[in-house]
Amino acid sequence: MSTRPDPTAPPHEPVAEKGRGPIGLLSDAMNHVSNLLRNEMDLARAEISENVKRAAIAIGLLAAAGIIALVALNVLAAALVAALAETGLEPGWASLIVGVALAVIAFALVAKGSHDLKGTSLAPTRTTKNIKRDAEAVRDTYKETNHG
Repeated sequence: MSTRPDPTAPPHEPVAEKGRGPIGLLSDAMNHVSNLLRNEMDLARAEISENVKRAAIAIGLLAAAGIIALVALNVLAAALVAALAETGLEPGWASLIVGVALAVIAFALVAKGSHDLKGTSLAPTRTTKNIKRDAEAVRDTYKETNHG
């Protein structure tokens, strides 16, 4: 048995790799872009979920600040006013001092909660960076195939 090709056989043309023609390459590119978009959407969902959890905690801080401010105003205000009044201070001045001190504490809690709720901190920043990077990579690949 001979392993040499038959000289009378018609010449056969090289077969392109399966799926490597222009249509195959376009199909592969579309599959990669589709997978990339799906992965970016999954990342965006996860990041938004994480940011919503942080926002929920911030809202909890604001609610706690409101409750603490109300309780403090109702319970401690009377006791502090009475204690200051017993030192010889007029009850009106004692009430003003206590009210200002409690307002400062409440303001600090509201400021912290509000800071944690800023709109920019809720945006999916990692996903945005990834999408920009991916778009640039696709654009560069497109330029290379069409102009290179």
